Amino acid sequence: MKPKYRFFPLLILIICGFSGNSQVLRKRTTLLMGGRFDITIVAQDSLTAEKNINEVIAEITRIEYLISDWKPNTQIYEVNRNAGIQPVKVDKEVFELTKRALHFSEITKGGFDISFAAMDRIWKFDGSMTEMPSAEAIKKSVEKVGYKNIVLDSLNSTIFLKLKGMKIGFGALGEGYATDKCREMMLAKGINAGIVNGSGDMSTWGKQPNGKPWKIGITNPFHPQKLLTTVPLEKGAVTTSGSYEKFVVFDGKRYSHIINPATGYPATGLCSVTVFGPNAETANGLSTSLMVLGQKAGLELLNQFPDYSCLMITDSGKIVKSKNYKLKKKSVRD
Repeated sequence: MKPKYRFFPLLILIICGFSGNSQVLRKRTTLLMGGRFDITIVAQDSLTAEKNINEVIAEITRIEYLISDWKPNTQIYEVNRNAGIQPVKVDKEVFELTKRALHFSEITKGGFDISFAAMDRIWKFDGSMTEMPSAEAIKKSVEKVGYKNIVLDSLNSTIFLKLKGMKIGFGALGEGYATDKCREMMLAKGINAGIVNGSGDMSTWGKQPNGKPWKIGITNPFHPQKLLTTVPLEKGAVTTSGSYEKFVVFDGKRYSHIINPATGYPATGLCSVTVFGPNAETANGLSTSLMVLGQKAGLELLNQFPDYSCLMITDSGKIVKSKNYKLKKKSVRD
């Protein structure tokens, strides 16, 4: 049996140069929030760099124990446990994150929905599916999903899920939020360069020790051993949502593992969406939404966010980009 590896659609290739100055670069990889985090810090000495990596890990852990939907006794776990029963008071930080997530639900008409956590997992992408689920089963799988049944009370800082069995979960949006918070924390401490990459949701700031911007490589989904392009980044974020590793094909149509929470059907048409912008939380919400909405509606959504750009790759290998993103290649299948 072949071992299973988890690959991320966004390959973070940090092409580092070194100079004669006294700055050092230190990197550490760890598992947090159910995924892999790669933390890179540039500082005046190794001790300072390692100390600040420890602080980044502590901050991600703190956030995980606030918003995890599967760790007992977190605030979101309590919200889910009390679904259909009573509102639950949460910290302002959790309330505001939920409020921003609900905004994405509203502008995508449910294409993005944090109550996806209650969805029945009827689609299998491990090779075991031999036929599509029935329309009835698909409809039933999302009967507890629906952002309109999430009630926020800003006066009391409470979250209430109207239906018993409802759940909310932040998933990769939470990872994007954590990377942004760590970047803010490091900048406030005077650490002027680094990268926090949470399973492909990445916040960057500053420059490499040689004074050049970070160079981020994006992998080609049809030729994973090759890079599609490299992008220089200083203070910015990049996230990718991709389905080219997990999908099923029925009657010649490709169904991705990214499910539209409004319908219960898998997203089709796009195999990868990469979004660039100021922060990873918003970029993640956009990349997930674009995968679900598809090319036309996705680009219309992105137009509402002028500080963000995107690169889409269709199931046929065509590259589609927003007007404010430049890339010459037209296909990635070659």
